[in-house]
Amino acid sequence: MDLQLLKALNKERQSRLAVILATDLETGDGWIIRESDTLAGELGEAVAKAFRSGKSGSVEAGGRTLFLNVHLPPPRLVVIGAVHISQALAPMAKIAGYDMEIIDPRTAFATPERFPDVTLLPEWPEEVLKRRPFDAYTAVAALTHDPKIDDVPLLASLKARCFYVGALGSRKTHGKRVERLLAAGATESEVGRIHAPIGLSIDAASPAEIAVAVLAEIISAFRSRGIEDGKDQAA
Repeated sequence: MDLQLLKALNKERQSRLAVILATDLETGDGWIIRESDTLAGELGEAVAKAFRSGKSGSVEAGGRTLFLNVHLPPPRLVVIGAVHISQALAPMAKIAGYDMEIIDPRTAFATPERFPDVTLLPEWPEEVLKRRPFDAYTAVAALTHDPKIDDVPLLASLKARCFYVGALGSRKTHGKRVERLLAAGATESEVGRIHAPIGLSIDAASPAEIAVAVLAEIISAFRSRGIEDGKDQAA
């Protein structure tokens, strides 16, 4: 691989940006495709599908055979609240391949005994976000029911275009939440991206069932990235 191409690829990956290294299998020419690039036709459809699936492979586009080597940042799951749902969600997220961390300033809840092998950040979210900002490959699940803890990371997740934003609470609770976020500077379009009530509608009742519903909704959101923005309508 060309050294300059390799340096550019590594720079994108270190910045947690999704990229594809495209190689013309006939000529050997290679170039980088970023997720923000706009491509039309067969190549655009193939690239959009590759970014969603994360799978590398060869494609036919524009009369050429290309190999698309996909590099996606590891999906990160940030849970706001060291609650019972979080306890059930942690082992499921690990199995599904998500790096999960929990933010909760309530040190009585955010303990290693309750959350073994999980990154615990017993601080206020605004302090954590100064050194660990959200990005487009982050899913955020706000589970505390406490506006003082949930609202700041929810607003930050919307501004960062996180691929998933969910919040626990009834429709009435969410209505009040929307009012607060709008007053804090969020737009109608942004707050419309919040999944609330959180999780797929499977009549979940127990913390474990709610955790299943939440993780399933996160996986669905991750695999459908871009479709809601009109970047790709191909199946």
